[in-house]
Amino acid sequence: MKPDSPIARAHLVDPADTSHAIARLPAQPDLADLVRWFWIPVWSVPDGEARVQEVLRYPVCLVVVAPHYARFYGVDPGLSRTTLTGDGWAFGLALQPAAGSLLTGAPMDAWRGTTAELADILGSRGAVFTARVRALLGASGAAATDPAVHREAAEAARELLAPALPVDEEGRLVNALVEWVETTPEVLRVEQIRERFDLTERGLQRLCQRRIGLGPKWLIQRRRLHEAVGVLRGGATGTGTRTGTPDGEAPPSLADVASSLGYADQAHFTRDLRAATGMTPGQLAARYRV
Repeated sequence: MKPDSPIARAHLVDPADTSHAIARLPAQPDLADLVRWFWIPVWSVPDGEARVQEVLRYPVCLVVVAPHYARFYGVDPGLSRTTLTGDGWAFGLALQPAAGSLLTGAPMDAWRGTTAELADILGSRGAVFTARVRALLGASGAAATDPAVHREAAEAARELLAPALPVDEEGRLVNALVEWVETTPEVLRVEQIRERFDLTERGLQRLCQRRIGLGPKWLIQRRRLHEAVGVLRGGATGTGTRTGTPDGEAPPSLADVASSLGYADQAHFTRDLRAATGMTPGQLAARYRV
């Protein structure tokens, strides 16, 4: 996903929900091996109401600072849900696959689906970063929409992450592996990854568990589901092309969508999407139907 995309295809945003906006900022070139992008959501939810945000997470860890918490998030194999209330903001780092074990000093399968306070992970560096981001964006969020403030917060992230540079050889390998799977729709089998990166089956499994926390089969399935969301929403596919149909042209059938994503049949596609999102392809498409 491009960090300047209007809506990340992983975000199952309700088009009727206008309570929030998300700014995105690409990582600085020298942080490219550790950070994919920064994102800054700002929201204002009417009193007494709540808005649930659902995200079909990417295969990466996160660092998120908000006025009342600062956390490290391991890879989430399922659907991540966050409930927004009142007025608020957050400053988030979508890390590269290499970054998680470099920051925690542990294999990522130990962090699968878990969170921790940032200061518990990074000590005083985490505390200093948290205080600086909060000072920049403001307790009330008044400065949270200022691009200049976003850039200053990104500079604070550089200081936070600098001790993890340069990224080790295995880290660069796993970054390249995940990027290839995410951007190559033709990858449908684990064997294709193994051959591309000259790894044994056991070596590939151990690499993914150690540096990502999930196996290569999950990587392929998650990419296919992200592609599915993009197609059903009429957004960007894995190749960056638009899938919306011209005026008057019928959208593709769900069977055609399943086939285009490499599924043997529509039933298998429906099972995978419903298990991950709680919605069938038809229900998801209906949410975004104009």
